[in-house]
Amino acid sequence: MGRPRAFNQGAALEAAMRVFWEKGYEGATLADLTDAMGINRSSMYASFGDKEALFRMAGARYAEGPAAYVRKALDQPAARAVVEALLRGTVDLLSDPSHPRGCFFVQGVLACGSTAEPVKQAMIAWRKQAESGLRKRLQRARREGDLPKTVNPSGLARYISALTAGLGVQAANGATRAELARVVDLALRCMPFQAGS
Repeated sequence: MGRPRAFNQGAALEAAMRVFWEKGYEGATLADLTDAMGINRSSMYASFGDKEALFRMAGARYAEGPAAYVRKALDQPAARAVVEALLRGTVDLLSDPSHPRGCFFVQGVLACGSTAEPVKQAMIAWRKQAESGLRKRLQRARREGDLPKTVNPSGLARYISALTAGLGVQAANGATRAELARVVDLALRCMPFQAGS
């Protein structure tokens, strides 16, 4: 029978998520990770696997924690409410001073070399999954008459995904909450919603 772990795995994973969020996959060294997690390398490997496995777990934690607003937004009753909840939730996340600047899913592997290709592909898959969920929700809105028949749900989902990624880049560049909110206000005025929705 092995010894019980002497650290809180949830807290350690949270710390690793923050390091990856701030420094990206390749920028986060094993020393950065183990220092933040408060464990040694052997404990990290025994509990979380290698750096790639830890990054994937950190990404899942980000989706379930700071980015959980995405799932909640898709449950809104009207297309406009869905899009507004997504965009405003993005601004709330990005402008929260208790979080690193920018978006984990955008910044995590933007500047990675070929050795990080599996991680890069995982991040692409996560972003595509989020866009797919939005597309399906917009398709439903169009079927229900909540979105004009002339609107292409796939195109609109891609546009909104581009907006959220752009907000992440703007936040990383130092944009304030008010500046990000103005972008969202303008985007919502340009959206093709049904009158009264």
